Amino acid sequence: QVQLVESGGGSVQAGGSLRLSCAVSGMLSSWYCMGWFRQAPGKEREGVAAIYRRLGTTYYADSVKGRFTISQDDAWNTLYLQMNSLKPEDTAMYYCAAVPKPYSSTCQMTEYTYHTWGQGTQVTVSS
Repeated sequence: QVQLVESGGGSVQAGGSLRLSCAVSGMLSSWYCMGWFRQAPGKEREGVAAIYRRLGTTYYADSVKGRFTISQDDAWNTLYLQMNSLKPEDTAMYYCAAVPKPYSSTCQMTEYTYHTWGQGTQVTVSS
């Protein structure tokens, strides 16, 4: 059973940086899409970035392109989200998610396509 545990959230001023981590356990193959999602109060959960673990192919929401980078460690045990040039509108609870994709290497950034979720880590950006 795949388990995901996020960490690294916190409070930062606009323009600052944070790196989120997602510790992965129970994932027996690399044929997975993994994604970072966020949900601000009163808003729907939205996809931020995704990666196809086997190939390292990455995807980004337009709102974070050029500022956020999704990556993974060589052992595929940890997923990262490096967030630079943070803005107040990036304030949200950030979640790590995973879904097995043995037959397709394309990742979507839509909530319903992911099966396993972490508990989330809060990111607050002040102006």
